[in-house]
Amino acid sequence: MAAEMVAPAWMHEQITAEQYDSWSEEQCAGIEIVDGMIVVSPSASKRHNRLARIIANALDAAGGADWNADTDFDVRLQDVPLTNRRPDVVVYRSDTIDVTPTRPEHVLLIAEIVSPGSETTDRIVKADQYARAGIAYYWRIEGSATGAPLVYSHVLDPATRTYRNAEVFVGVLDTTAPFPVKLDLGRL
Repeated sequence: MAAEMVAPAWMHEQITAEQYDSWSEEQCAGIEIVDGMIVVSPSASKRHNRLARIIANALDAAGGADWNADTDFDVRLQDVPLTNRRPDVVVYRSDTIDVTPTRPEHVLLIAEIVSPGSETTDRIVKADQYARAGIAYYWRIEGSATGAPLVYSHVLDPATRTYRNAEVFVGVLDTTAPFPVKLDLGRL
């Protein structure tokens, strides 16, 4: 007789900001909270993590003293119902490094690397959530037929709280917004 899979009770209950804030880092790893519900994410591939780190390092160097770029931490988009996203790369004000939770007003740019299974979430759902939260720049990085990553850059229209398409970069990211950065992504 095959064992029956039963989802734990916590997967069926909304989590409040107070509950989430009481959890350990280990409990929060590998999950996001959307409308109070836990969303479990599989571990990213080494290529995915390497690309995120390379992009974060380039943005961190380009951002100067005012901006930090890091990976793998929560951005609290709203408290009720709780929505925490864990973007692949976040550029945030350096003076908020010790402020928890990180909130949209601390963030300049979010970059998401599309993985198999996250296409709709990264292309539509997260883009909409980040725009409604007022985050000025959104980059979506996807694989291409040539193997060189494509970077789709989006800029917030503050009047409509939606993103408008900006530039698309193939292999080499060379932009001036939100600050000048040039990066060869074809060298992975």
